[in-house]
Amino acid sequence: MNIENEICSSVISVVKELYGQDVHENMVQLQKTRSNFEGNLTLVVFPFLKISKKKPEDTANEIGESLVKTCSAIAGFNVVKGFLNLVIAKEAWIALLNDINANEKFGEKQVTENSPLVMIEYSSPNTNKPLHLGHVRNNLLGWSLAQIMEANGNKVVKTNIVNDRGIHICKSMLAWQKWGEGITPEKAGKKGDHLIGDFYVAFDKHYKAECEELKTQYIKEGMTEETATEKAKNEAPLIKEAHEMLVKWEHNDPEVRALWEKMNAWVYAGFDETYKALGVGFDKIYYESNTYLEGKKKVEEGLEKGLFFRKDDNSVWADLTQDGLDQKLLLRSDGTSVYMTQDIGTADMRFKDFPIDKMIYVVGNEQNYHFQVLSLLLDRLGFKWGKELVHFSYGMVELPNGKMKSREGTVVDADELVSAMVEDARKTSDELGKFKDMTDDEKQEVARIVGLGALKYFILKVDARKNMLFNPAESIDFNGNTGPFIQYTYARIRSILRKAHAENMNIPESLNVDAPLNEKEIELIQKMNEFGAALEQAGKDYSPSGIANYCYELTKDFNQFYHDYSILNAENEAEKITRLVLAQNVAKVIKNGMALLGIEVPERM
Repeated sequence: MNIENEICSSVISVVKELYGQDVHENMVQLQKTRSNFEGNLTLVVFPFLKISKKKPEDTANEIGESLVKTCSAIAGFNVVKGFLNLVIAKEAWIALLNDINANEKFGEKQVTENSPLVMIEYSSPNTNKPLHLGHVRNNLLGWSLAQIMEANGNKVVKTNIVNDRGIHICKSMLAWQKWGEGITPEKAGKKGDHLIGDFYVAFDKHYKAECEELKTQYIKEGMTEETATEKAKNEAPLIKEAHEMLVKWEHNDPEVRALWEKMNAWVYAGFDETYKALGVGFDKIYYESNTYLEGKKKVEEGLEKGLFFRKDDNSVWADLTQDGLDQKLLLRSDGTSVYMTQDIGTADMRFKDFPIDKMIYVVGNEQNYHFQVLSLLLDRLGFKWGKELVHFSYGMVELPNGKMKSREGTVVDADELVSAMVEDARKTSDELGKFKDMTDDEKQEVARIVGLGALKYFILKVDARKNMLFNPAESIDFNGNTGPFIQYTYARIRSILRKAHAENMNIPESLNVDAPLNEKEIELIQKMNEFGAALEQAGKDYSPSGIANYCYELTKDFNQFYHDYSILNAENEAEKITRLVLAQNVAKVIKNGMALLGIEVPERM
């Protein structure tokens, strides 16, 4: 039973009876009654004034009187100007609580055979460096979005595109050849992605030194500083060698390809460890080393069909001037592909693999223009979801001391961040006495759950489109809008339920219609009932922050209730049972809501 749906149907019937006209359900606007007025739900009457041809107050009174007579869910009403405040009958709240109690996944929609298929791309790492804080935000957003879309009744395929080719990969390979002395992750005692990242930084260091040397020489020869700098960048022996290696890779040189495969395997093993620690994963991984060839084929096809054009230098372009954009390069004059070509190829491969209805790309906002262009090109090439593709564009993560730069090796490493968060959670929990009567293993597991919960919640509670400042110290706080505050409330409720069980309290599957219910308890039922609407909105807006904020509000409301009313020491048995059923369901909704963010909740704390 859904109270809003029942009232909506009753309003449509009442308006028809009173004023002789059919109204669409969109005209029935119900909202939560403001706290300074009596009532639970408020009907906005203004849309009906053209039909009633009466004053707002008179129309509201007429509709209110008819609703009390015809709708069993409504016990009373009051009118404030054009707003009809409805008092919901206690029996309707009990019935709603019983419905919530009966449904383990209350508020979520089921996925069926006919559900649309949504593909979500996220992570998209380069194989020349480990994952960093920016990747953490990307992965957490992508994973959470996948859970939210599935809970809204969509089939979901989580996918990753790995940037495993190009000059940046050759830089790491060349540096390993020159200065690696045969080192492996095992010999170094390092994760493979970290080891390769070290060589990327080493290349940059040596390359900069070569550039400086050449620049000085060119200036002595009479060049301006600007010209000397530019020439040095292109003439440095290291960058030339890296380009030669890339050409060899493109021509399938066996030695270069073997080294590439070996080093990439090290990186993938490292990535997998990080993904596992973050609690994220994928249904299908694509590699740009495969997709770029497909992209070239699609561009050649488009050229034959007259969708693109070739310039005198042999390069291939798309003319997007009619769409308010410019001309876009798709193949260079030497026939090599650009990122756009690879994305077209990836889309083609995915479309052959899956019957995609909607495609969502989780990529930073610096790529907004890229996805504008990609959408137009895919549509032009005949992909049914091309025009409607979604670029889930998110802002950058910054730290108190500024932005991150990977070439200098000053990034906030994802593995170090996770490890530090878990360590901080253990220390903070210990200081606050949250580890009472726990074994060392239990303490470590709770620290892992709380540390990761703090990290994920802090990142996901922020509107994804905004740049954000990540502050680890603020995130591990057991008070306020934080993951640990919500997790601790869940653990507290589970503790209450364990005590009730130990006292042989029987929590029924459903409450009697005459069960006691006070205003605060009704507010909690109403707040739980809003979970479905919050989830639906989060799906429409592609917004994990909507779920995070809902979980915080529900947790806050429960804590206020628990502050005002005892559960296990309630005045009588009937009150105790009502409150146990309430608490049990608040815990369930918190757990399900946090799961949509990829956050676990501990049974004990």
